[in-house]
Amino acid sequence: MDLDALTAARSGEWARLEELSRSRHLSGPDVDELVARYRAASADLADVKTSAGRTPQGDHVSTMLARARLRLTGAPENVLRQIPRFFALQLPAALYRVRWTTLAIALGFLAVGAIVALWVSGDPALVASLGPQAQLEQYAENDFTEYYSENPAAVFAGTVWTNNAWIAAQCVLFGVTGIWPLMVLVQNAVGVGTAAAVMLAFDRGDVFVLYILPHGLLELTSIFVAGAAGLQIFWAWVAPGRRSRGEAIAAAGRSLGIIAIGLIIALGVSGLIEGFVTAQPWPWAVKIGIGALALGAFLVYMLVVGGRAARLGETGDLTEYESGTPTLVAG
Repeated sequence: MDLDALTAARSGEWARLEELSRSRHLSGPDVDELVARYRAASADLADVKTSAGRTPQGDHVSTMLARARLRLTGAPENVLRQIPRFFALQLPAALYRVRWTTLAIALGFLAVGAIVALWVSGDPALVASLGPQAQLEQYAENDFTEYYSENPAAVFAGTVWTNNAWIAAQCVLFGVTGIWPLMVLVQNAVGVGTAAAVMLAFDRGDVFVLYILPHGLLELTSIFVAGAAGLQIFWAWVAPGRRSRGEAIAAAGRSLGIIAIGLIIALGVSGLIEGFVTAQPWPWAVKIGIGALALGAFLVYMLVVGGRAARLGETGDLTEYESGTPTLVAG
């Protein structure tokens, strides 16, 4: 094969291929032409390499083909352009999916906490088993309230945020076990119930409620959501439907795992409230109102924005282009 003759004969076609691959907007006929010229140039490159090995002409054609292939297959979407879709569609849709499981967990959590609080506080022997009388009284009278102000507000807010975010992330990421979220939720319910029991035993139940509500409304709801997401990932493994278990877990993990990101933000807000609002000498109506407002905003995002996203067909999962074409099943 005469390389110079081939180059002279194909230079116009190669130039057209390069022009199409650099074009920002392609019509339907332009795409068809780009595909045809891509195939022709690929055959030319194969001929060049077979007969002459590596040459400057071959390198030039290879570069054009790479550009054309990228133009045909597309490049990954800019991350900054994905952020609006994530917060407007993916995340709220994922939160909306776990709404009923979240409600069930919330009711169970409150029931366990209330049972523990009333059972322990109503039995002096059980109260005494928690520690010395003087220590319990010190906790009820001083330690419980001083906990919210003994450290600088910013340090305290950061500490509770990272601790709660880690708990929520564990519930989601280890949810496939089915055991971990339940263990975390039960432990926290028993812990809250035990603290309430000590406060009730010393007639400080009102103080417990007043100090818990400002930040606890959003904080506990976030933990409930995390547990719900983890348990739904577990259920995708138990009951995968027509998909394989691997596909079901992968889809659930992609669509529900992003909830952990949203909860980090929500728990950051509750941490700010706990650090900068709970211990302030403001009227309790104001402090609880701030907590209720934060919870209300979260629920609107979860139920209203999430419901709208769900009606648009969003599930929280990646697009088919990002995750790959799903396996087709009959029926």
